[in-house]
Formats: sequence, C-alpha cells, structure tokens
Amino acid sequence: MHLRTTRRLAEKYLGKCIEVYGHSKFHECTPYLEFQPYVYSVYTEDDNPEAEYIFDYNTIVLYYKNIEDEKHLAQTIIHEYQHYLQSPSWMTRYYNMGHSYSDHPYEIAAFKEEQNYANILTI
Repeated sequence: MHLRTTRRLAEKYLGKCIEVYGHSKFHECTPYLEFQPYVYSVYTEDDNPEAEYIFDYNTIVLYYKNIEDEKHLAQTIIHEYQHYLQSPSWMTRYYNMGHSYSDHPYEIAAFKEEQNYANILTI
C-alpha cells in the first residue's frame, strides 16, 4: 500500500482497536505508529513481516510496502495491538521456555484475533 493511504487507515484502525479492546495495563499510553517501507529492525525473526510491535518503545512499526490492502492492514493492526495488550515479560518468558514464533501462545492468540477484522473495518 502507499504510505499516505496506510497512514490514514492505520490511524483509524488503531482508534477502533482502542474502542474495541481497551488499553493495556502494561503501558501508560496507547501505542505509537511508525511507518517504514522496508524492514530495518533487529527485533524481528521474520524476513519480510508486515509489522512488528516493539515493547520497549510501545510502537507498532508498519512495513507498508508489505501490506496488500485494507483487510490486510486491519488484520495487521489487530495482531500488533494484541501484543500491546499482552505482558512483555510473558512474551519473553514463553520464548525462553522454548516456544518459537509458530507455537508461541501470544502469537497464536494474535493470529486468532485477526479473524475479527470486520469489527475494525466498520468505521
């Protein structure tokens, strides 16, 4: 998607996530949005992700060139917003217990919640 479109829609979808899911008890404010065309992060394990949530900075980074359309963007925002709601210490703890991205309980929960993207698209 183009940056201008992604930015406009992402801000709307984030606002809807706040309405639907509420605020995290692990952060003082809602997450910030950052827009990057390509992946520059050292935090991600995926070679070509659409986004990532960085707990330390309370930031959802959207790699907008990897996002296909509005539905995909809504699913991506929901997924990363779930990470904002989740415990940072448990995120790490699950990895330390031997979970990988594909079987991490928080990732499974975030992917499952993506199915509710229609709640975010109805603005």
